[in-house]
Amino acid sequence: MRIMKNWTQMLLLLVCFAGIVSQCEGGSSVSLPESLLFVSTLDGSLHAVSKQTGDIKWTLKEDPIIQVPEYFQEPGFLPDPNDGSLYVLGGKRKEGLMKLPFTIQELVQSSPCRSSDGVLYTGKKQDTWFVVDPQTGEKQTSLSTSSSDSICPSAPLLYIGRTEYMITMYDTKTQELRWNATYNDYSAPLYDDKKYEYKMSHFASSGDGLVVTVDRDSGEVLWMQKFDSPVAGFYLWSQDSLRRAPHLTVATETLRYLTFTAENTQSHTMKWTYQFTKESHSTKTQLVPTLYVGKTESHLYASASLVHQGVAIVPKGLTLARIEGPMTAGVTMGNGRPECEITPSTDVKYPPGSSSSLQNQWLLIGHHEIPPLAHTTMLRDFPENLQRSGDVIPPRGSGSSYRSPSHPLPPVRKQSSSPVLPDSLSSEPMTVLVVTLLLGAWITFLLTHKWPVKKSQRSEEPVDSTPLSGLTNYSASTELNTPPSTSSYSNSSRSEKTSSVASNQTQPFSSKDSASVTAASQSQNEQADVVEVGKISFSPTEVLGHGTEGTFVFRGHFDGRRVAVKRILPECVEFAEREVQLLRESDEHPNVIRYFCTERDRQFTYIAIELCAATLQQYVEDPSCPHSELNPVSLLEQTMCGLSHLHSLNIVHRDLKPRNILLSLPGALGRVRALISDFGLCKKLPDGRHSFSLRSGIPGTEGWIAPELLINAPKGNPTSAVDIFSAGCVFYYVTSKGQHPFGDTLRRQANILSGVYNLDHFMEDIHEDVIGRDLIERMISAEPESRPSAASILKHPFFWSPEKQLQFFQDVSDRIEKEPTESPIVARLENSGRSVVRTNWRMHISAPLQADLRKFRTYKGNSVRDLLRAMRNKKHHYHELPPEVQSTLGEVPDGFVAYFTSRFPRLLLHTHTALSICAPERPFHPYYHH
Repeated sequence: MRIMKNWTQMLLLLVCFAGIVSQCEGGSSVSLPESLLFVSTLDGSLHAVSKQTGDIKWTLKEDPIIQVPEYFQEPGFLPDPNDGSLYVLGGKRKEGLMKLPFTIQELVQSSPCRSSDGVLYTGKKQDTWFVVDPQTGEKQTSLSTSSSDSICPSAPLLYIGRTEYMITMYDTKTQELRWNATYNDYSAPLYDDKKYEYKMSHFASSGDGLVVTVDRDSGEVLWMQKFDSPVAGFYLWSQDSLRRAPHLTVATETLRYLTFTAENTQSHTMKWTYQFTKESHSTKTQLVPTLYVGKTESHLYASASLVHQGVAIVPKGLTLARIEGPMTAGVTMGNGRPECEITPSTDVKYPPGSSSSLQNQWLLIGHHEIPPLAHTTMLRDFPENLQRSGDVIPPRGSGSSYRSPSHPLPPVRKQSSSPVLPDSLSSEPMTVLVVTLLLGAWITFLLTHKWPVKKSQRSEEPVDSTPLSGLTNYSASTELNTPPSTSSYSNSSRSEKTSSVASNQTQPFSSKDSASVTAASQSQNEQADVVEVGKISFSPTEVLGHGTEGTFVFRGHFDGRRVAVKRILPECVEFAEREVQLLRESDEHPNVIRYFCTERDRQFTYIAIELCAATLQQYVEDPSCPHSELNPVSLLEQTMCGLSHLHSLNIVHRDLKPRNILLSLPGALGRVRALISDFGLCKKLPDGRHSFSLRSGIPGTEGWIAPELLINAPKGNPTSAVDIFSAGCVFYYVTSKGQHPFGDTLRRQANILSGVYNLDHFMEDIHEDVIGRDLIERMISAEPESRPSAASILKHPFFWSPEKQLQFFQDVSDRIEKEPTESPIVARLENSGRSVVRTNWRMHISAPLQADLRKFRTYKGNSVRDLLRAMRNKKHHYHELPPEVQSTLGEVPDGFVAYFTSRFPRLLLHTHTALSICAPERPFHPYYHH
């Protein structure tokens, strides 16, 4: 019996083992989600294709990604199905295509909200989970807030999340629905290429559904597939969820061209040499970034796309047809609708016979130059927890084999990582054993194999994403913050006469600069992580900041001096040259940042600029910021001194804000200076001109832009008063310790346009607040001509020391001492004087002073002139006063002035305003600008 029992147990074990083996063998023929690539197309389909062959396994059909009205009035909005970005077409000034600074997702997240042009935004967000059979693609059920059907237990299922964003725009001016759209996006974070090695590069056509997949290492074309609709996204299945895979969108003609050149008729293989081999450096083919405007059966859309030189590109500003545009037969009309198509072989023209009623709605279907960012008055800032869609990542290869001036894409690094296994396999005993052995062999191989180290140029290495805030487009201002490990900040700059490199020539780059460039490009020293270009040296590991246009700022040296080094891409050199030229002209001032020299090599332009301690924003908001003990009024006065210097040279800064005002490192005497920086948007006005045009766009940063730059029908061209408005906002920001006169970021620009401000930080019964409110209200006036000049602001009592205030009171009292009561000066001084002296000033002074005043002469308690006379007399006879009166008044001048201004907070401002008619007189020159 015992033998039979043992045999029975062995037989059961064999049967279980056979079942396990058959399960493993059967599972090998099943398509696991990890072996599939999911391709999303504009028509709403999600295709599951084989990673290796590109064969379509199944298709899940849902609503289209973008649903918008078929016809719309100008301006029209074109959504980007890849990330929900919005482009605006047309407008009152016929600007052409412009990119809006927000996406559909951000609008929905921020709704209900209102833009400064009177448009109301309402949004709705609906999340849904699709439960899908990974073998057949059959949708088992959908899970949402409105419905959640039960699921029968079965094989492992895929849970695919999809979010529907619905946005509606209602124009309060026209009382009409302006635009509405629905945007669908899969819930899929970016695939972590640093953690999981992915050896494929996907290229999608912008005009149709053609997809080409290439081996990232060898360049071999693995497979091609044609879908019925343009592709919007690629996804991988990892860690039980979809992950957005990197891909590039290129023109249909470009994709076919590159594929055609890759074909080898002799070996019947296709190997894509472009961007994958060393020969790509010498290839004549260059990919240029564009914006593709396409159409589906129901709507228009726009998406970023790369093209080669054979593809025609619509220039900026020519999106809308002109009334008398050129004609050609090379343009075709489709189905009688107001659209025209272009091909690589034809120029951008317009067909004859088009009615004038349709011309403003004409849209060229094809590739356009990258449109500028609209300096819209709509809301810009959104909740910080809202995740933005990441940029697509180009295939691995030479960073110089394609140019992307507006959206440079970093090369994807090849990372070593362990393979990820499905959870269903990890529970099988045999599989666990096999996987353990394989994993052990793989780890042994990694530890013993000598991996070759490839030295690439420092300029092509993507910088680690240190959390640096507030960095913007170089041309719109590169702002700097410091990593936690450093304490210095920098920005651009001021010239130095003693430098042999920085000359005072009018040319941005001298011949000596150019001569040193050639030698510098050949003598870059990367030993000890130091790059040397001419007289500039820096460490690529010490990053102070970076901008969205590929501009990086490093800590470095110039002629033994500590500096910050700006590394600028070739596409931004034009802005750099203009900035350097203005700096050379304006840098002879202690409150304009210093510039030292410029060097260039074959790839970049390097500018050595002054190394600073912090930005004004960090001084206000960060308690740990160096020099937080500095006097804020002194910093504002220095800022205004620098701005006054710029205006005296007919230079308008046009982007003044806390991040563009820096604090220098302490000088030899320990003094810290406030410096105006970032001249990327500066405008030099010709001699005799006092205004500038807006043909090149609206300059500045939203929330700090003067209203005359944004109104539809300005009275005239803007002037240097735009800087005064921005400075007024900065003044309140500093004095209120971080507040903005026009409110929070969401409604700030709308409030600027409507003239709604709030200066509640200033108290009516505090002398300093009364003075500050008066100055800032004048600076942020909606009327540019009502704002004071920079030179006038420097004479305002806001900056006066107690000693100067006391001297002013004495000079005024001396001036009006002999004036008759009915004289214009006395009349102005006494006008509304009762509120200044609080009905009777004698009732508000201390008892010892009251008693002392009664000994000598009679003073009228309701007279401003008598109050000033009493102040003057007590100051002249201060040392003759009884000790108790001296103790009451305090020390001269600080305590003495504070005694009276604390009791009569409007006295100084009222007196200064009343005596302005005496500004031309010599004794009052220190107090007024004349």
